[in-house]
Amino acid sequence: MSKTLRNQFPRLLPAPARKNISAADLIDGAFKAYNGARLAEACRLFSGKMLDGNGTVGMSLTGALTPAGLGKSCLVPLLKAGFVDWIISTGANLYHDLHYGLGMQLFAGSPSLNDIDLRNDGVIRIYDVLFDYDVLLDTDAFVRQVVQGPEFQKTMGTDEFHHLLGKYVFEREKKLGIPEHSLLAAAYKYRVPIFTSSPGDSSIGMNVAAMSLRDSKLAFDVNRDVNQTAAIVYDAKRSRGKSSVFILGGGSPKNFMLQTEPQIQEVMGIEERGHDYFLQCTDARPDTGGLSGATPGEAVSWGKIDPDSLPDCVVCYLDSTVALPLITAYALSRTAPRKPKKLYDRRDEMLEAIRVQYLKVGQVEKVAHRTDVSKKKKPARNLAKRASSVGSKK
Repeated sequence: MSKTLRNQFPRLLPAPARKNISAADLIDGAFKAYNGARLAEACRLFSGKMLDGNGTVGMSLTGALTPAGLGKSCLVPLLKAGFVDWIISTGANLYHDLHYGLGMQLFAGSPSLNDIDLRNDGVIRIYDVLFDYDVLLDTDAFVRQVVQGPEFQKTMGTDEFHHLLGKYVFEREKKLGIPEHSLLAAAYKYRVPIFTSSPGDSSIGMNVAAMSLRDSKLAFDVNRDVNQTAAIVYDAKRSRGKSSVFILGGGSPKNFMLQTEPQIQEVMGIEERGHDYFLQCTDARPDTGGLSGATPGEAVSWGKIDPDSLPDCVVCYLDSTVALPLITAYALSRTAPRKPKKLYDRRDEMLEAIRVQYLKVGQVEKVAHRTDVSKKKKPARNLAKRASSVGSKK
């Protein structure tokens, strides 16, 4: 037998599946090759290294996940366990999340239904998810009524907007007796900031735009969003902590999540190396050149991912509606809950820290070449020292 095989690779000899086996045990025992093996690697990366040592975990959401119920089944439990610290989502996912928080009904249907008949019957279809047209109309009315409030009459980042909106959904859940149905409500409760990279590209943005014609003063500060998300990553790294990205799908939220490192290095001129851990679940191909399918190796060339982290980067070519429930079940089974970081409560502090550093080292003219990755990294501080450094400015 080859010494290479014997010394470097585990033997592929899975145990038989058994009755009543847990999801986590099935993944560890039977997911041994191809995308099954990548999913097992993803589970172990997330529940192990990404959640180890109080690292900061950012998640991006693309694709119709909340209409399929994944907000209630997976995302809310992840926030409750302290496993996700900040989020970038499409506006559509947050809009459809509202249906659940408002106690509206969605149904499991079929993708082969006649859409003309559905239109005539007032039924909306998202592939095989069905709901009444009144669900849209009632959700729209809720958004318009809420944003009339005095606290919304200003320019704000999308994280602040979603936090305020989540407060109203949280109160509605309590009134209806349906706790922990909504991602927005859970994010409000656990102080998890949620951004959207394109605030006008959803029914939430459409209703906000309509209200501006009624003299609403609500407007989104996209500049703050760009700097605030970079500040979250900088805050994780300045005390020599770890920054992880958990990407579901691709698209604009993926880019908005990853561009935080080029914002720090390329634009602000602050020395950095890139995110530490990268996990993506996608069905996008890399050979078409789109960002959705871009690999972590390609991200290294942009400074988005630390080159030393490539062995700890996993791309799982699998539908998120399959991958996310399995990763969630695995993490909840294998990892103890973490204390929520409540990053929303530190948003001004983090933004000020990166502003101070940018004004210290950044410039309007062309900045110097990015970080020399051949330089040896500073060792990570132990948790006691790291905890004592939170909030310090360097």
